[in-house]
Amino acid sequence: MRETERDPIVDIIENYIQNETTIIKQLHFVAKNHGSTIGGFREDIWREMFQQIIPKKFAIEQSVFIIDSNGKVSREVDLAIFDETYTPYIFRYGRIKFIPIEAVAVVVECKSEYSKEESLKKWAERIAELETSVESYTRIANKIIAEGSNPTQTQTRPIRILCCLNNNKVKVTLENSEQLFDVIIRAPHPKAKSMKIEFAEKHKTLYDWYLALNHAGGQENPDETGEELKKIKLEDYAVEGVSLLSFNLQLNQLLMLINNPIPFPHMAYAKMFNRHSKGGKTHE
Repeated sequence: MRETERDPIVDIIENYIQNETTIIKQLHFVAKNHGSTIGGFREDIWREMFQQIIPKKFAIEQSVFIIDSNGKVSREVDLAIFDETYTPYIFRYGRIKFIPIEAVAVVVECKSEYSKEESLKKWAERIAELETSVESYTRIANKIIAEGSNPTQTQTRPIRILCCLNNNKVKVTLENSEQLFDVIIRAPHPKAKSMKIEFAEKHKTLYDWYLALNHAGGQENPDETGEELKKIKLEDYAVEGVSLLSFNLQLNQLLMLINNPIPFPHMAYAKMFNRHSKGGKTHE
């Protein structure tokens, strides 16, 4: 009698469930047995999770600083997901890395269950202060996109994610008006089979996310109706009972709403460095 063939789709789902359970156990093993001194290993676990999800066009770096053309610098970012194809590093030497905000699609803060709300707030605020510049010149198929001539993308910002253990105290960061984080990923108790993943409720539809990620300064192209995007909610991408697979589809849909990287403003960075060199005097 012929053996019943396994359904490969079911196998994929089961693999996601098993993988999610393993990640949770690893995170709690590190926290329980080694404490805060081994935080880097916990970051490695989160990084591996994102590497399984993020397309290869993106790079993931640990412990970086993000900079903008106004000279603002973030606090240290545990994980930065960015497109390095067309955007240069501002500075890279060994473990010290400064990445321009224009390249960054996602920033991730990794915390234990004892993280302080005020510390999280300051970290997120420094990220929110960074601004992308439109002072760029880029050739596309039939024309040159010059400074400010791309109305569908006036100012981008990265998706802000908090990865932590079972910390209910950070819920306020999704509920308050400041919207410090877009996503909170919690690894509950060690015996949990799935993670708890919450998205900011402020962004109800894909159109809300489109505006938040591509028009972070509040600008909006009045000719764009976005009627189709207004009909679609992020929860429509959820796979029942499989948190990690749901997150995979949801996060990658958000990434496809951003034309990342934004055309890089080489001129804006040249001006910024000139302002800071030789006593702040700009070169002629």
